[in-house]
Amino acid sequence: MSKKQELPVTLLEELYTAGAGYDIIRYVGLPDVFGNQANALLYFMGKNMARKFDFQSISDIVYAFEKLGWGNLELVKEKKNELTFQLMADAIVYRLNSPLETEFRLEAGFLSESVSHIKQRPCECEEEIHKKIHQIEFTAILTDY
Repeated sequence: MSKKQELPVTLLEELYTAGAGYDIIRYVGLPDVFGNQANALLYFMGKNMARKFDFQSISDIVYAFEKLGWGNLELVKEKKNELTFQLMADAIVYRLNSPLETEFRLEAGFLSESVSHIKQRPCECEEEIHKKIHQIEFTAILTDY
């Protein structure tokens, strides 16, 4: 996809994978190849992926997270310059309970760019892993130009 082409969010309806191979590539393969740069790479990959879609609303982002197999994303708090989301799913429980070192940088980057597109403002996103309750909390921070 060298040209700037926006994809409809509904394209995700046509794609499906079980995810174990994806997790092995993400948590074993990428760190082996890119070392401590893997997390930064995943974050910017997420941002780049989100640029390919024409998000019109937070509902579109929630839909994309579900269809990408990342889990159930919920907007739980919205302030002037900050949005707080929670992500939960059986897949997250399995990932957090696995012996692999897990992270959610790809999702954070994707969420950052998606929110930026909708709000028409630059955005960065941080994640916090709550292992005990198997939940990921994302804070999308809108910045000034």
